[in-house]
Amino acid sequence: MSFGQRLRERREELGLSRQELADRLGVTRSAIGNYEGGYNAVREDILLRLFDILDVDPNYLYQDSFSGESFLCSAEERTLVERYRQMSWSGRQAITAVIDALLGYQSDMEQETEPEEPWEIPLYRSPAAAGYASPVFGDDYDMLTVRGSTPKGADFAVRIQGDSMEPYIHDGSVVYVDRDPLANGDVGIFCVDGEMLCKQYYKDPLGIVYLFSLNRRRADADVVLPADSGRGLVCMGRVMLNQRVSLPV
Repeated sequence: MSFGQRLRERREELGLSRQELADRLGVTRSAIGNYEGGYNAVREDILLRLFDILDVDPNYLYQDSFSGESFLCSAEERTLVERYRQMSWSGRQAITAVIDALLGYQSDMEQETEPEEPWEIPLYRSPAAAGYASPVFGDDYDMLTVRGSTPKGADFAVRIQGDSMEPYIHDGSVVYVDRDPLANGDVGIFCVDGEMLCKQYYKDPLGIVYLFSLNRRRADADVVLPADSGRGLVCMGRVMLNQRVSLPV
């Protein structure tokens, strides 16, 4: 069972909706959907709060129930196991029968669930130089029909031109973008002095902003913005990658 599946299972055990969990974590509902769908990794600061809210051991969400490793239970699960062990043989049989019936009912309900309807998001388009993202926001765009394979919570899409983000984002590919706040190491769509860029974000303790090319052979396309540079910087959104990319050493 994956991290996202365990997260969803534990959230539902506690009777929390995605919105309720999002409010307690200080993130958006779409961010919870992305965590559960495996589209985005949980930042460390959010992960620590998540363990507290879900009342689980730190490694619980990462345990593989099909491996040879021991399975870590939450405090609630340990209590249930202790109560189960105190029951008679007939009591245990009754509990097992109830659990099997509930699991069967849950499986039937999931099979009857209608497939998710496709939806539309804007795909921005305009000429772009190598290493630049396409959209000038407010410029022309096409409506893109997206389905379940699209990262949940995507607010718009951008077509990338150039090789500065290879091999993670290919020339001519479409990336999906949400409005979640950026953390160090995230890839975002930025407007720097009117120019649209797709870069990896880092802000150091002195307030200096670095916009890195993921393709380090194109380090010439990096942008450094000191706090007192006076240059304009606007983040349009966070690119929803399916993996975390390390910052340049």
